[in-house]
Amino acid sequence: MPTISTFFGISVRMFYNDHPPPHYHVAYGSHRAIVAIGSGALLHGFLPAGALRVVREWAGRHEAELLENWERARMKAPLERIQGADQE
Repeated sequence: MPTISTFFGISVRMFYNDHPPPHYHVAYGSHRAIVAIGSGALLHGFLPAGALRVVREWAGRHEAELLENWERARMKAPLERIQGADQE
């Protein structure tokens, strides 16, 4: 599962040919979650409130890039890195 962004100890990843709806996987310490692209809904797992807030804010600024990577992953094409919240 390629890592597409890392910031503040948070890793954002996507699986190739993953199931709908469009989403990304987040790891923060021992916490794991799946977050929907667009709505920011927590589909599975848990993140501390502060980490989830940072992830949702970051994802809102990079929604188009996340959707592009989602489509690339569905086609098994290489994924693009997305700038982390700590570099913006």
